[in-house]
This record gives sequence, structure tokens and C-alpha cells, in this order.
Amino acid sequence: MVSTLQIQRALLALGYDPGPVDGIRGRKTILAITAFQRAQKLEPDGLVGPKTAARLFGHDPVTRDKAARDLSAAAAPWFVEAQRLIGVKEDVSAGSNPLLIGWGREIGVHYTNDETPWCGLFVGHCIGSQLLREPLPANPLGARQWQGFGRSCDPQPGAVMVFWRVSRTDGRGHVGFYVAEDAAGFFHILGGNQSDAVNVSRVPRNRLLGARWPATAMPPTDGKVLADATGRISTREA
Repeated sequence: MVSTLQIQRALLALGYDPGPVDGIRGRKTILAITAFQRAQKLEPDGLVGPKTAARLFGHDPVTRDKAARDLSAAAAPWFVEAQRLIGVKEDVSAGSNPLLIGWGREIGVHYTNDETPWCGLFVGHCIGSQLLREPLPANPLGARQWQGFGRSCDPQPGAVMVFWRVSRTDGRGHVGFYVAEDAAGFFHILGGNQSDAVNVSRVPRNRLLGARWPATAMPPTDGKVLADATGRISTREA
């Protein structure tokens, strides 16, 4: 798998500053990719697809061929960011986790207390920090607002999965990213505010309202992933 670290090193070697060469796809790395794409007269979308990879790694045939074979990490960078954040927790004391508060500032929403449900905030951060041109829902904190996000897709790794919570007719919901599914009728969802943390939990398939894919990302090409029917079942998402 072509990693962000390899992309950063290639950019640096070609004279583009990706910021810290640390394997994290931050804003400077995205801007360096778009600068490279403009210089190469490619679509400046900040994503390393086959055309960009061919130019970026053209001086290194081994890495170039590897990039052409497997661009899954570069194709869904928001999902890579979500995986990086597994383990982040809200502050269960009287305070709030400043990281979560910062996510709100980054995507322009008023978020001051992590007692407020933050599954939508987590999804908004992951997508907003990686796809700079992607329109987010008007109220990304509202989990069901993500039903109108991007475009419809089949459930697959990285897809935004929107669920009802309490009941289908209740206004409350939950949102996270598809990881896999199992034969017992559960989706394995990487989400925030799942028992007050970012983790992978199992959510019943019959709660699904829709699966969505970012409009400015490369088109989805994967299918469902089958996993063992093991792991925690989500029981608390607010």
C-alpha cells in the first residue's frame, strides 16, 4: 500500500514542501499535492490517483508500479485519518477534550462541550481535514444530516454510514465509517462517541438509513468486507 509517508518523501524530493514528513496527511501535505498537480496540469484535487501517482513516482519505477496497483489509502484519506484517531476519548470529568473542541473550530461549527454528541463532529473532521473542497452538511453535528451528504453508494470501506437511534421516526441518529460487516447482521463501524470514544463497534444492519460517499473523492470501487461476528456491540452513541 502506498503510504502518506511515501507521498511526502516523493513531494520533498521534487521540491514541494509537504510539512513534517511524518506520515500524517495534514493541510500542508494536501496543498503540496495540489501545487504539484497544477504544475503537472492535472486536476488539483489533492488526491493521489493513478495519474498523479504516475507523475509523482515516475522517477522511481518500483514505487510507481506499486502505486498503480494499490492506491486504496490515497483514494480514501478520510478513512485513514479516522483509523489514526482510534482511541481518542472525550473528557469524562467536568472538562472537555480540547482535541474535540478543535475539530469544531476547524470545520466552523460551534462546539464547546464534549457532552454534546460528537459522532457527526468526528466524521466532519475526518472528511473536512482531508477533502478541502468537499461540502459538509449545514449542521454536521446532526447525525441524520449526513443522509444528504455527497452521493449514495453501496456499503464499503470508508463509506459514511448513517443510522437511526432510538427509533426510525425519532430525529436522533448515529454516523460513522464502514469497516466491515458480519453474518450475524451487524455492520462494523469506525465512529466517534461510541461509548465516549473513537473505536470500531458493531451496529445492527436494520438501523441503516443510508451509505454516502464524498462527492469530490475518487469514485468508490470496493465492495463489502466480511468479518467475524465478534467484537463489541454499540449500545451507547451519545
